[in-house]
Amino acid sequence: MSHQATALAHPNIALAKYWGKVPGSDNAPAVPSLSVTLAGMTTTTTVEFSADFPADHLELNGAEADATALRRASGLLDEVRAEAGLKVPARIRSRNDFPTAAGLASSASGFAALAVAARSAAGLPRDPARESNLARRASASSARSLFGGFVELAAGRENEHRFLPAQQVAPPDALPLRVLVAVTTERIKDTPSTGGMNHTAATSPYYQAWVAHAPRLFERVRAAVLAADLEALGVAAEESAFAMHASAIAAAPAVLYWLGPTVEVIAAVRGLRASGVGAWCTMDAGPHVKVLCAPPDAARVASTLAAIPGVLRVLTASPGEGARLLGAEAST
Repeated sequence: MSHQATALAHPNIALAKYWGKVPGSDNAPAVPSLSVTLAGMTTTTTVEFSADFPADHLELNGAEADATALRRASGLLDEVRAEAGLKVPARIRSRNDFPTAAGLASSASGFAALAVAARSAAGLPRDPARESNLARRASASSARSLFGGFVELAAGRENEHRFLPAQQVAPPDALPLRVLVAVTTERIKDTPSTGGMNHTAATSPYYQAWVAHAPRLFERVRAAVLAADLEALGVAAEESAFAMHASAIAAAPAVLYWLGPTVEVIAAVRGLRASGVGAWCTMDAGPHVKVLCAPPDAARVASTLAAIPGVLRVLTASPGEGARLLGAEAST
């Protein structure tokens, strides 16, 4: 007999960045972060537990996932199995409708959807806080995708293992916002986020300055969201992104996610601001640039970005809902 459930989740884009882990913790972030969950990009994940399966299996976008991805997914499943009293393998089928492992937060939506689907397939009740904490232990940013709108995740403390879920700061409609994603490559990034932040923490002379300064940027971002002040949010979010990347670029050797088109998009956004259009950049650990703007300016910003050589396409997103079950499980 098998039990299965399907869940979907959206990626989130950090407006106040998280970069770095707390030593000795269970994957807790070194600094607080605040993100917006994005409608318009989706991960859909089905989990099925069955004694008929020889071992855990992970299929991502129709292909068998590599050993590293399977190990991380199995670690999350092990926690679910322990809580539910299950001792059978699982099959995971996950699909993204946006580029995977390229700096568009696919791990955030992926592990958020996995946490929801796995707990439901194991017969456990919906509990967004528990699901968020479970997802965080696999991918810290995924904790935020359990919730919709604007979401915060506190920093951890050294050598402490504790319940640390994300929580919503404001609903999706708290601030009129569009996020335009300038996709600069379809290729998987050379340096995964976890490896990049660990290397930054170990070798960058700017890392401790980042850890000290990031909470102040977080407070500015949070205050701007609560005040529905897009300009203040854009300015603070751009500063947070550049400060994070500065610490990574200063590592030895440098952790550099940017490509030529990344720089061209940044220049174009500055040009838009100089012409009176409110637009601000943010970037996660990847070469794509996400541009924040008001809904009435989205068409002009999108056309400007699409005209830049090296920009493959422009995705338009808005604040969206949190992770949720699909099908019959959603009503039980």
